[in-house]
Amino acid sequence: MTFLRGLDERLRTARLFCVTDARLAAGDLAGFAADVLNAGVDLIQLRDDSASDTQKLAALETLRTADRGRGLVSVYADPDLAREFAADVLQLPKSGPESAKARRYLSKWARLGRSCYSPGDIDAALADPGVDFLTVGPVFSRLPWSPGLPGLDLIRHAARVAPPSAKGSKPWFAIGGITLENLDSVLDAGARRVAVGRAIAAADVPADAARAFGDRLRAARGDTVEGFILDA
Repeated sequence: MTFLRGLDERLRTARLFCVTDARLAAGDLAGFAADVLNAGVDLIQLRDDSASDTQKLAALETLRTADRGRGLVSVYADPDLAREFAADVLQLPKSGPESAKARRYLSKWARLGRSCYSPGDIDAALADPGVDFLTVGPVFSRLPWSPGLPGLDLIRHAARVAPPSAKGSKPWFAIGGITLENLDSVLDAGARRVAVGRAIAAADVPADAARAFGDRLRAARGDTVEGFILDA
């Protein structure tokens, strides 16, 4: 468990969320994580369906060691793993357990997120006192089971009902196929936080990609998140 900064404050001021697998083939997870966290990633999440539970736990410990209080380390979709890891952050998929049930696996300080794929999902997560943050998407990529792309209209809905600049508004991150090439359209739709996978994890120099995302997010118009002025 991380205590160097309040988890609420760190989540509220987070802009850049990086999703990565365990990088087992490359064997470079520690260096990758340290590089992107140094470059401005605020929250790093492990998602790797091909890894065993033992490998996932080892990867999470690697992320925590690399983190050194600079960001937050998140477990995805697995309350049992989150409990074993003593996770600071657990994100639940839409089909995951209710927030009250998931919280039984976590410390009282841990933060809980929910994946949102429709306006109804967003509204429900915002109304749920057990949910601390949301991801909203997919914006550009398509989920295998998704009937269509919510796209930028979903981001516009989130920005209307949970304005990033409004004090007390729950943090939310646009997610799904976001790249440096399409980031401006996401920002224009109202997002001020983004979750990025391949555009950082598969970049030739992941730290450079993370830094570029961070620079663009800081330069976004009205760069204020939940009452905090975000330092350049």
